[in-house]
Amino acid sequence: MKIAVLKETRSGETRVAATPETVKKFISLGASIAVQSGAGDAARFSDADYAAAGARVSPSAADAVQGADVILKVLAPSSEELRVFPRGVKLIGVLSAYTDPDSVASYARLGVDAMAMELMPRITRAQSMDVLSSQSNLAGYKAVIDAAAYYGRALPMMMTAAGTIAAAKVFIMGAGVAGLQAIATARRLGAVVSATDVRFAAKEQVNSLGATFVTVDEEAMKEAETAGGYAKEMSADFQKRQAEFVAGHIAKQDIVITTALIPGRPAPKLVSEEMVRAMKPGSVIVDLAVEAGGNVALSRPGEAIETGGVTILGFKNVPGRLAADASSLYARNVYNFIAAFFDKERKSFSADPEDAIIKAVTLTRGGAVVHEAFAPKEAEPVLEAEAEPEDAPEDTTDAEDED
Repeated sequence: MKIAVLKETRSGETRVAATPETVKKFISLGASIAVQSGAGDAARFSDADYAAAGARVSPSAADAVQGADVILKVLAPSSEELRVFPRGVKLIGVLSAYTDPDSVASYARLGVDAMAMELMPRITRAQSMDVLSSQSNLAGYKAVIDAAAYYGRALPMMMTAAGTIAAAKVFIMGAGVAGLQAIATARRLGAVVSATDVRFAAKEQVNSLGATFVTVDEEAMKEAETAGGYAKEMSADFQKRQAEFVAGHIAKQDIVITTALIPGRPAPKLVSEEMVRAMKPGSVIVDLAVEAGGNVALSRPGEAIETGGVTILGFKNVPGRLAADASSLYARNVYNFIAAFFDKERKSFSADPEDAIIKAVTLTRGGAVVHEAFAPKEAEPVLEAEAEPEDAPEDTTDAEDED
């Protein structure tokens, strides 16, 4: 089996889908590897590193994919890249199918079997393949580091002969993977940390990291929680009280980091303009959801702006700001995925289409869209009305009222 690793072409993308470490692992499985020249440069993996690991370094994408069975990417390929893909090849990457559904039809039309790593199911045997978790973990860490760089003061409390410096107050909105890592990082730097989440089950995790869980009404959250630990939609009264509570809490913070994302939907607005204006001059807000519409009303994708003395960071591709580590984790996720379904006797990637993991990530197969979220819906058959008996009374119903 030949695996091709391509250089990322989208602006600002610094990661690479395979590292010299995973190249060695793929070769030990029995695969051959072709790496496009320069694919790892931005992540500090040179062509010489890949060659030393056993890969063949190809001068172009077209050369790398020639005869390939699998193509590895970080982000979805451009239309120009797709033109050189051989029919029947398996494409593995973060394909952003929900934000670019037209691309799914393109994969099918060109005969590319596309597998979207971001759709990996949250089940035990897929944990080592979960790219969202590995990348979010780094994003949460980097968000705190970025905030500290723009915050004009120290984060920990410092007691000196000249006086005491108070610890910075950091508020994390959302206690998922990114939020929990942000909490841990801010705590390690000595900040006083608080956090909130729509799931009351997150309270224990927040507290275990030394942070304070804040909410307006814990009992209401408990009642709205399902047996599986997920949150039901809260009442309008709770939402109003929670918003007022959060607004008051944000006004007292030095740093706020928002992490809320909903797959396939715009990011929820958590911080309004009024909340931003209520913060002290010198405060910093980091919006990790800026590329999905943003959690913060004034954040701008790819920019660091200042309004009323408050700095709002809306950096894109935050994991890519730690390119080497982000690439290493992503590459291991991809390797674990392929290795789990690798037939060592045939030396091929062979997966049961009905396997829970394969079914969840596969967008297209054999020239057709097979993922249930993107497959074209079949038109429902139109049933002809039964003929009325000859002696039926005349129908006086207006046409506009008919179903």
